[in-house]
Amino acid sequence: MLASFVRISIIALVKLLIGAQPRWVAAAPNLAQSIYFTNHSSHLDTWALWVALPKQIRLKTRPVAAKDYWGNGVIKPFIALKVLNAVLIEREVSRHTDPLAPLMEALTQGDSLIIFPEGTRNTQSEPSEFKGGLYHLAAAFPLVKLVPVYLDTLHRSMPKGSWLPVPLICTVRFGEVISLAKNEHKKTFLNRARDSILKLI
Repeated sequence: MLASFVRISIIALVKLLIGAQPRWVAAAPNLAQSIYFTNHSSHLDTWALWVALPKQIRLKTRPVAAKDYWGNGVIKPFIALKVLNAVLIEREVSRHTDPLAPLMEALTQGDSLIIFPEGTRNTQSEPSEFKGGLYHLAAAFPLVKLVPVYLDTLHRSMPKGSWLPVPLICTVRFGEVISLAKNEHKKTFLNRARDSILKLI
């Protein structure tokens, strides 16, 4: 009950502060299992995209978040796990852990994901180079739709280092679904995936 109340309250607050208006540019809302990949410039990115999704899709879609941040304390794990149903991952890569394992498990279970291929926030409106995670997920789950998303204005509403948002209307633009081509090189695919977001600016 508490998680449901907090979820409804946060959705209302996000819509009030930034709007999170969805705009399906070259796609339409689809209940098919998907990976929504987007630019990352603000603390509000996850909330904006998650709130912009239709409710039926939102219920099946899990944001990916850093375990070292969202796994600490009491409030942050509650929000991440109970409210968002997020997938928590380790940001530090080592020989003993596979940071993509929790994402693979979630996809195997039929969940959709929200991911940030840049790996960290930046201060620019355009995404920086993508890391390899999206490529490996696309290769392992070829039937999962890959949906590019561009989050507009959030780099100005709540940029890296800020704690309070500046009220600005954010448009969440959903682009045309892409897929990994047969024998496509990782770098080629990642550049093409990034370009699919740039086209939405």
